[in-house]
Amino acid sequence: MQPGPLNLITDVQGLKVGHAHDPKLKSGTTVLTADSPLTSSVHVMGGAPGSRETDLLDPDKSAPGVDAFVLSGGSAFGLDAASGVVQGLRSQGRGFPVHTARVPIVPAAIIFDLINGGNKNWQQSPYPKLGEAALESSKADFALGSVGAGLGAMSASLMGGAGSASLVLDNGIAVGALMIANPIGAVTTPGGRHFWAATFEIEGEFGGLGPDPRSGLGRDMKSDKITAMMRHANTTIGIVATDAKLSKAQCKRMAIAAHDGIGRACMPAHTPMDGDLIFSTTTSTKELSAPDLDIAMIGHAASLCVARAIARAIYEATPAKGNLLPTWREKNAS
Repeated sequence: MQPGPLNLITDVQGLKVGHAHDPKLKSGTTVLTADSPLTSSVHVMGGAPGSRETDLLDPDKSAPGVDAFVLSGGSAFGLDAASGVVQGLRSQGRGFPVHTARVPIVPAAIIFDLINGGNKNWQQSPYPKLGEAALESSKADFALGSVGAGLGAMSASLMGGAGSASLVLDNGIAVGALMIANPIGAVTTPGGRHFWAATFEIEGEFGGLGPDPRSGLGRDMKSDKITAMMRHANTTIGIVATDAKLSKAQCKRMAIAAHDGIGRACMPAHTPMDGDLIFSTTTSTKELSAPDLDIAMIGHAASLCVARAIARAIYEATPAKGNLLPTWREKNAS
C-alpha cells in the first residue's frame, strides 16, 4: 500500500472537501461531498458525542445515500452548519426525491471548541453560513492544519487541527481519512516532539522523527488542555472513504475498524469525555474481487489513514493570536 497522489481523502476519486472558518470565532466547519449520493455508515466510540442524522446510517435503515457530511466546531451550535449545507445542496437540486420534493441527506458531527479563546458572543449562530460556505469551496485539493472545523481544535498539549491521509491497496482500491483532532488525550508522547502514530508515518508526512526511543510511555496523562480550559471539552471526529463497492453493513465494518486509528494516535482515546465518531462512505466505483479479504484490508488501511491524518492535523497546525496552547511547530522550533 502506498499513499495516493495527494495523500488526501480525495484520492478516492469523486470526493471533494471544503473548509470555512472565522479567525475571530476560532471555529469553523469542514464539508465532504460528491456529485452523487454516497453509501455510508457510522460508528461512535466516544462517551460524549454530538451528531445529526446518524441513525439513518445504520444498515437496517432505509436511507439509500448521503449527499454530504459536515464536521464542525461549535458544539451543539455547530450542528446548525448542516442546515447551511442542506440549503446549498437544495439550491443545486440535490437530495433524496420524495414525490415533488428533494431532501438533502447531511449527517454531521461536532467538536467542543466554545472556550478556546475565540469570540463566541454572537447574537445569531454563524454556523449555517459557515456550512454553506464550506460546501461552496469544496474541491479535491484542500488545506490541512488550522482550517475549517480544525481551526480552534486542541489536543492535550498542542493545538489540534484538520488532517487527512490516503492509501491505495495493491489491487487498486483507494482508501482515505479526513479527521478533526480535538482529543482530551495527547497526540504526541511526553515532551510534545514524537507522535504516537510515528510507527505508521510514510515519507516524513508529519516530520519524520520516528517513534519516541523511550520505553514505559503512556502512563502520564497530564493534559495542558484541561488546565487551560478548566473543563473537559474534547472529541476526535472524521470520515473514512473508499471507492470499493460496499453495502451499508460493510461500510459499518470499515468505520468500526477505522477507530483503531484513533487509539493508535491519541493517548488515551475513546474516553467518557470524548465524542469520538467516524463516518464511513464509498463512491462504489470498484468491485470487490475477494470480499472478505478486501473488506479486512480496507478496514486496516482506513485505521492507518486515521492515525496518520490525526498526526498530520497537529503537525500542520499554525500559530494564531489568542491560542491557549502552542502548535507542534512552536513547541519544536529549536
